[in-house]
Amino acid sequence: MDETALARIKIVLVRPLGALNVGSVARVMKNMGVSQLVLVEPQCDPLGEEARKMALHALDVLEAARIVESIPEALTGCQRAIATSARSRHLSVIPENPRTALPWLFGADSSALIFGPEDKGLSNEDLKYAQRFVQIPSSPVYPSLNLAQAVAVCCYELYQNCLENQGVVETYLEEKTTEDTTASLDALERYYQQLESLLLKIGYLYPHTAESRMVKFRLLFNRAQPSANEVAMLKGIISQMEWALGRGAGEQGSRGAGEQGNSSLTPNPYPLPPNP
Repeated sequence: MDETALARIKIVLVRPLGALNVGSVARVMKNMGVSQLVLVEPQCDPLGEEARKMALHALDVLEAARIVESIPEALTGCQRAIATSARSRHLSVIPENPRTALPWLFGADSSALIFGPEDKGLSNEDLKYAQRFVQIPSSPVYPSLNLAQAVAVCCYELYQNCLENQGVVETYLEEKTTEDTTASLDALERYYQQLESLLLKIGYLYPHTAESRMVKFRLLFNRAQPSANEVAMLKGIISQMEWALGRGAGEQGSRGAGEQGNSSLTPNPYPLPPNP
C-alpha cells in the first residue's frame, strides 16, 4: 500500500501530560503508517525513559517529533485541520463521526488532527484553530477515551480509508491546479489578526468582546475553505481600507489645523457605525 497520503497528516498533541501516553501515541502512529508527530507545550518529558519504553519499535517517530509553543505554529503549512472533542463546547458546529469526517484530511497537501490534554481536552481557545470537529462514539456509561486510545481509533480509520480507496487521494492531489490550492492555516491566521485589528479600529469590535466575536468569523471562513488567492484578495481589501482610513484621518487633521481648531465646521468623513 502507498502510504504517501498518510505521511502528509500531522498528529498534534496539545499540552500532553503523560510521557507514557506520548510514547504509546508514537507506537500506534507507526502501526497505522502515520509518521508526523507534533507536541504543543508538552507537560512531560517526551523523550524520557517512560515514553521510549512505550514507543518500543516506533522510536524513530518519537525522536522525530517536533516540539512547538502554540497550535498555530504546529499547523504551519497545513491547509486542513480537524480537532477532537469529547463533549460540546458551545460552538455553532456539530461534531462528526471520525469514519466519515477524517478522509477529508487527505484532500490537501498537508493536514492535521488535533488532540487535547488528557485531563480537560481541548479548550474553546484551542478549538478555534480547527475547521471541523470529530467525536468518537462511545458508551455513555464511560465516554471518555484515553489519549493514546483516541489517537489509535482515528489513525485506524485513516489507514482503513487508504486501504479502501487506493489511488483516489493521489489522483486528486496530482490533478489540483494552483488556483484550487486551499490557503494554509497560517496564512488564514495572519488574515484573522489583520481583520481583528481593522474591526477594532473602526469600532465594530470592542476589546472586551473581540475574542468571542472573532471565533464566529473564524468558523465562517474555516467552513468556506478559501483558496490562497482568495485569502490574498481579502488581505488586499483590508490593506486598502486601512490606507483609506489613515488618509481620511490625515486629511481631517490638516483641515482642522487650517481652521484653527474649529472642529465644528469639519464633519468626520469616516464616521464610526454603531456597534451591532
